[in-house]
Amino acid sequence: MFPNWDQAETLISHLSKDDKPDTYTYNRSGGDPVRKKLTITVDEEVYEGLHHVIGPRKISKFVEELVRPHVVRPHLESAYAQMAQDKAREKEALEWAEATFRDSAHEKR
Repeated sequence: MFPNWDQAETLISHLSKDDKPDTYTYNRSGGDPVRKKLTITVDEEVYEGLHHVIGPRKISKFVEELVRPHVVRPHLESAYAQMAQDKAREKEALEWAEATFRDSAHEKR
């Protein structure tokens, strides 16, 4: 373990590109988010497909972007509460919803 972050960053900055780790697991306030290593098991065909289609050293980013919308919903409730406080927006949304509902009532089924 490094005594401080500056020493760790200095060491990393002096490594060649090939020697640098893909994942940094430290965070200073305001810095990049902490990264965690995850080991998963997949079928050999899936593994080969990921390497062929996505490319080596890009799979982690691909998986994260694919999974993120399904597992991370930061501050969703507070965002809805904040939107509901905007009376003009709520009025416009209600008018739109009612007009859409009226229009759909006249469609053939």
